[in-house]
Amino acid sequence: MEHADLVVVGAGQSGLATAALAPRHGFARTLVLEAADQAGGAWPRYYDSLTLFSPARYSSLPGMRFPGDPDRYPRRDEVVDYLRDYASRLAADIRTSTEVTSVTRRDGTWVVGSDDGRQITARAIVAATGDYTNPYLPDVPGRDGFAGQELHAAEYRRPGPFTGRRVVVVGGGNSAVQIAAELGAVADTTLATRRPIGWTPQRPLGRDVHWWFELTRFDTAPLRRLLTRVPVSVLDDGHHRSALEEYGVDRREMFTRLTRDGVLWADGTKEPVDAVVWATGYRLAFPYLTGSGALDADGRPRHRGGVATAVPSLGFVGMEFQRSFSSKTLRGVGRDAAHVLSRLGRRRGAPGPSSGPSSKPSGDQRRIP
Repeated sequence: MEHADLVVVGAGQSGLATAALAPRHGFARTLVLEAADQAGGAWPRYYDSLTLFSPARYSSLPGMRFPGDPDRYPRRDEVVDYLRDYASRLAADIRTSTEVTSVTRRDGTWVVGSDDGRQITARAIVAATGDYTNPYLPDVPGRDGFAGQELHAAEYRRPGPFTGRRVVVVGGGNSAVQIAAELGAVADTTLATRRPIGWTPQRPLGRDVHWWFELTRFDTAPLRRLLTRVPVSVLDDGHHRSALEEYGVDRREMFTRLTRDGVLWADGTKEPVDAVVWATGYRLAFPYLTGSGALDADGRPRHRGGVATAVPSLGFVGMEFQRSFSSKTLRGVGRDAAHVLSRLGRRRGAPGPSSGPSSKPSGDQRRIP
């Protein structure tokens, strides 16, 4: 049976940052397991026009700057390229097309099972799959009988297929606004939200808001409990707000139910609708940890700052507000990974024999320091 000092589940931004920092915390053999056929996590599956709200200078993982103009706002494909380049430089064994199906504790060691039937032992585990594998759809009356098209933002790619249609986008966050703004150019579009959109200026007093976050240390402040209660806001330099106005995208209070051919608005008005796009976020899901003791009865991680409290040598990286405002971002996952690894690294276990390939890169591959 193959052995690794550390198994990281997921090769998105969180898993890659964890793998990069693992050697600094005493993990000589790190194995990263990724269900998709390439590293990059959920980024390749986001909608085509997605643009970061943080400048490139604030969008880097540990040890490698985001290339190009540091003040620009990178697009989805740039992030995908960056993550794959980052993965290629790591001194870790990254195995794609390998879905983790179980993580169990046996005789003081973790045993990881994968969909190909193989088992790997490890002295420590980091779950870095986040929540993007589990899109959230609210339980709205009438959904089962709605005959129109409905899709989550995770399935939305581009506005073209919606040309000339009546579309309602549900949600008041960044993704909802971006999607509604570009749909407005080709379709009759409405944003349905439970409260007015909270706009936050992208560049207050001429500086990007992330510069202010860094200056005030808001980005790293341990305000997890407070942050979970803060209403969602939308960062905008004026572009998206102007686009909504230009294309006549209105904001209406969330509809009360779906009908067979449309929606019933809160004021009692019925309206035919061709499609509903649910930009309603995601929910954490760690199905491979079922039965491990790391989750509560509702399937949520029992943790403190990403370190599991109910079982030893297991951590989480990439959860929203895990330790701070930036926890789920390119700029923040490295800090959380370092915190989790430092705690896991204190528990020394005897490394087992390795029957698999070495985790060291071959040739003259450039490494993340």
